[in-house]
Amino acid sequence: MSTKTTKQKNGSPKKKNKKLKHRIKLTIQIAVFLILLVIAIGILYFYIAYGKTILDLQTEAKQKVGASTEETFRASQTSIVYGADGEVLTTVKAEKDVYYLEYHEIPQFVIDAMLVTEDKKFFDHGGVDYFANVRAAIALIKHKGKITQGASTITQQLARNVFLTHKVTYERKIGEIFIAQELERKYSKTQIMEYYLNEIYFANGHYGIQAAAQGYFGEGIDSLSMSQMAFLCAIPNNPTLYDPLTKMENTLKRRDRILKQMYDDGKISLADYTKATRETITLNRVKTERNSSVETYIYYCTIRALMKEAGFEFRYQFDSKEDEEAYDEAYDEMYGSYQKALYSQGYRIYTSIDMSKQKQLQAAVDEELKNFTEVNEEGVYQMQGAAVCIDNDTGKVVAIVGGRSQDLGGYTLNRAYQSFRQPGSSIKPLIVYTPSFERDYTPASDVVDKYTKDGPRNSGNTYLGKIKLQKAVEKSINTVAWKLFEELTPKVGLSYLLDMNFARISERDYVPAASLGGLTNGVSPLEMAAGYETLENDGIYREPTCIVKITDAEDQQLAGDDVQTKQVYKTRAARIMTEVLTGVIKNGTARGLGLSHTISAGKTGTTNDKKDGWFVGYTPYYTTSVWVGYDIPKKVSDLQGASYPGRIWHNFMDEIHTSSMDKGFEYYDWRSPLKEQQEEEERRKKEEEEAAALTQAAEEEAAALTQAAQDARNEEETQTGDDQDDGWEDDDTGYEDGDGGDYEEYPEEPSGITEPPYDDGSSGNGESGLEPTAGASGQNVYNETGNMDGGNGADKVSGYSAGTGVPSSPQ
Repeated sequence: MSTKTTKQKNGSPKKKNKKLKHRIKLTIQIAVFLILLVIAIGILYFYIAYGKTILDLQTEAKQKVGASTEETFRASQTSIVYGADGEVLTTVKAEKDVYYLEYHEIPQFVIDAMLVTEDKKFFDHGGVDYFANVRAAIALIKHKGKITQGASTITQQLARNVFLTHKVTYERKIGEIFIAQELERKYSKTQIMEYYLNEIYFANGHYGIQAAAQGYFGEGIDSLSMSQMAFLCAIPNNPTLYDPLTKMENTLKRRDRILKQMYDDGKISLADYTKATRETITLNRVKTERNSSVETYIYYCTIRALMKEAGFEFRYQFDSKEDEEAYDEAYDEMYGSYQKALYSQGYRIYTSIDMSKQKQLQAAVDEELKNFTEVNEEGVYQMQGAAVCIDNDTGKVVAIVGGRSQDLGGYTLNRAYQSFRQPGSSIKPLIVYTPSFERDYTPASDVVDKYTKDGPRNSGNTYLGKIKLQKAVEKSINTVAWKLFEELTPKVGLSYLLDMNFARISERDYVPAASLGGLTNGVSPLEMAAGYETLENDGIYREPTCIVKITDAEDQQLAGDDVQTKQVYKTRAARIMTEVLTGVIKNGTARGLGLSHTISAGKTGTTNDKKDGWFVGYTPYYTTSVWVGYDIPKKVSDLQGASYPGRIWHNFMDEIHTSSMDKGFEYYDWRSPLKEQQEEEERRKKEEEEAAALTQAAEEEAAALTQAAQDARNEEETQTGDDQDDGWEDDDTGYEDGDGGDYEEYPEEPSGITEPPYDDGSSGNGESGLEPTAGASGQNVYNETGNMDGGNGADKVSGYSAGTGVPSSPQ
């Protein structure tokens, strides 16, 4: 083949490159077409799925902002709280109109502080920071619709606070953007900043910078130092996390970060920065007439009820520290949002709080602790008490005391649900005894009180040995609780607390010491009251709350009486525990705390070194928990569960139970099964004894018959031997005297006959002194029977060899 022909077949290199480029171009065109097609389909799908919603949100935004005026940003609606009897307990309103400041009245330092910490581009953007929103959108997709990071400008925050709900959804985020854009079109930047600084929430009911200045320092904003103003500007970013009353340290740290940002941006000098960060912040709150314990708990329950209706899922267990921190951040953000709404949205809050019982419980705490007069630097009593009372019919809180009565400004710490302390032995019924009653233990079960290596010691190093479980509970024996908890395992025992939403269980709590109340973070009086109420309620847990329902100002229901229940303990175990706990009050560590008219059950608790004292008890009507101790743990020489806490419990419960309240507890009949089991065992034992006796009698009868037959044979053989021919002829000597001589000969011995007294044993005659097997057989039978009856069979049988083995009892 020629070279020319080969070239024609293969084609020139130029043509090959041209074809390759054409293919690549075609491939790119197809790829671009497919990408554009996918985008078009995506846009079409998005429009079909969300287009109408987005257009509706845009239209709604225009209407809301269009209808707004300056008064829109000043006004707020009053929320009203009602008690169990329908009477108004309190009202909640933000005093925006009283403390409103015009833009020129706001210190420039405050404006600069807000800009550096919240929105540096405020005066440049059109209401929305699109790059920040793209980051937020990516995070939204990544976390499957859950908003995990903010991108809101000051304008967006104003839009959310004034025009929107606080439900975290993509619709709200889009609506927020549209409203922010409309606000920027209608109002100037200075107006928006003015509205924002008068609208923003500073925690504890303070709306606006001037209200915050008056509320926390008792002065106007223009009278405050740089440090104080920066301190206030630290709060709005997260009013729950930076609440000065409960988390002062967090607020101070954020103040210092704001000052550092202002210094870095050239807004303040180094000297100002140094002076401001070193300044000590002292709050000067205005005193107001408030029932701190009741109001703070009502607001807490209200906010959580609204969060629940908005779809927030409360959690008490976490996979990691990062998981917990992410949850806390989301919780704080939503909690703060609804806390703000509480002061402006005009809610109608209906509660289960009984103010008569509230006053009685507060009086019981105050009276018992009146001799402890020592106060801390803020004037708060150092020795404190907290208590919670739950109505067992509804599972709702009717009274709650967070501390001793004092004439202090504003709200104080509510120890009833905000403080967590070690519970001592009061935790035993919840994580040791009731779970054990689910696993075939009964009050009559034998347990051993003894010291074991690495276990707890009893007071005085005295141990009771083998006792009934009922007594172990009544006397609060630590060694028994420890041993039972080890049998259950800490994982199983603590799971009951987690099922009842105990919020502070730590990984370090999964040790035997938890059985005695040795918990890392502790428990709250509210949690303990709910736990014991679960025992009274046949093991069914109801999350404690005081909310009956919440409506808006137009009476539209926002949250209802939706009580969620969970079977935590088996009914029989809960009822057994209740019966046992009545014994604690009758015979045990709480003896003398019983009520005048109504049966009661309860348990004492005292921690090491007598730093915390507890008493938690209940009747068929109410459950009440009481804690007593120092805010900063300190030994109290005479503090025990039955002392201050027990007397507070007794005095309050005795007062609220009348003579007509004589209903009893429902018990589980654990005795009948035990009795039936015991009777069955006794019946079976009796049948076995009767069968053994019949067997013995039959064997003895058989042995006697055998012996009689043998005796008869022996007698017959003996008689036969006497009558037998001895081999000599009586009438014929067998001698012949033929020769007439005197010669004598012995005759021949007959064959087969042995001359007495020689006996070779082959004939069976003459067996005196030798017994056959009957005697031994009879002896064995007697010994079995003798052993069954508890006697010594070998001693009862004459002639039984000491070296002979004795059969064991059939029992």
